[in-house]
Amino acid sequence: MVTVRFVLAIVASKNWHIYQMDVYNVFLQGDLVEKVYMQITLGFFKGSHHKSHFDYSLFTLIVKSDVVILVYVDDLILTGSNNTLIQSTKSNLQQKFKMKDLGVLRCFLGLEYSRNASGIFLNQRKYALELIADSATGSTTNDKLLIDPERYQRLVGKLLYLIMTRPDIAYTVQVLSQFMHRPTESQMLAAIRVIRYIKNAPGLGLFMSSTTSHQLFAYCDSVWAASSQSRKSVTGYMIKFGSSLISWKSKKQETISRSSAEAEFRSMASTVAELSCLFKELGVPIVYTTY
Repeated sequence: MVTVRFVLAIVASKNWHIYQMDVYNVFLQGDLVEKVYMQITLGFFKGSHHKSHFDYSLFTLIVKSDVVILVYVDDLILTGSNNTLIQSTKSNLQQKFKMKDLGVLRCFLGLEYSRNASGIFLNQRKYALELIADSATGSTTNDKLLIDPERYQRLVGKLLYLIMTRPDIAYTVQVLSQFMHRPTESQMLAAIRVIRYIKNAPGLGLFMSSTTSHQLFAYCDSVWAASSQSRKSVTGYMIKFGSSLISWKSKKQETISRSSAEAEFRSMASTVAELSCLFKELGVPIVYTTY
């Protein structure tokens, strides 16, 4: 979803039109038992030309630098600076494929999209409410293994999906996700507390401002030897396009850092890797400002 947020931040700042289409019968052939090898069609690229943490499930096509198409299985987003060319592209797609024109973008991969003169707002209110309804309260006196670990796994799995628009719970969910194989009652209770927090404000989301600057800000930090079990440090970063938050992460580092300085350098390396050239590929000039 990082790629989607990047593009929506540009759409808001450039006041571009944005539409959605859907392909009929994308799974018409059913399940395949043979190995199938595919080559990406000329003109498409997967993620970015540079190493980064972009959504590798998304394919992107840029048409004459005026139209951008994001493809995810059978869902398409079309946007760009030339609305006439966008409409022509939609017509060409419908002539070659059986497709539904869903009009102006409203919802994409679970993200609810609303727009006004101030910018674009993204949230998952409906999903958050479903998650709250699906959870159940519990209590614990002794920290025992859960009899039904799948309940914890389902709950944390949904929380992982929710952090696409809720960076405020990213660190907590990152910690909870480390106990998926053998969750305890106290960890389940901690997950329930996250649900109670969400219940107080299920409609919180991200706002992509239409008046934002084209400066790219990156902030990063680390917690040295944060894990008492593995002694691994935790990397945290956030990247903003002007005032619009587009990427963030809280993750345990893969190797053990021998000093806090080493942990900080690893955190900076992860942040730099996330600063992709996607903006340049979309023809959007940016100014890099890092802290």
